[in-house]
Amino acid sequence: MEQIMNYIKPELVVVAVVLYFIGMALKKAQTVADKNIPLLLGGCGIALCGIWVWANSPIGNGQEMAMAVFTSIVQGILTAGLSTYVNQIIKQAGKEE
Repeated sequence: MEQIMNYIKPELVVVAVVLYFIGMALKKAQTVADKNIPLLLGGCGIALCGIWVWANSPIGNGQEMAMAVFTSIVQGILTAGLSTYVNQIIKQAGKEE
């Protein structure tokens, strides 16, 4: 987990927490198949991180725009991965072997 945290911007860790709760809500609602929840969380993560990146980045040329898009995608995927990782840790800790 420490390796993942090294790559996620500290300001965006809260997105992983939000995604965790979104995932739990989707699981309880049973409106989405379990196999699709990580994909939805990835999309939500990219969108939420994109909002943050676009709000905090000076975008004056194509290179800065490309960097903002890249950062949004990477941070969104990493935060979604972190939320899924935390979910699995909680699940596995509750299992008896």
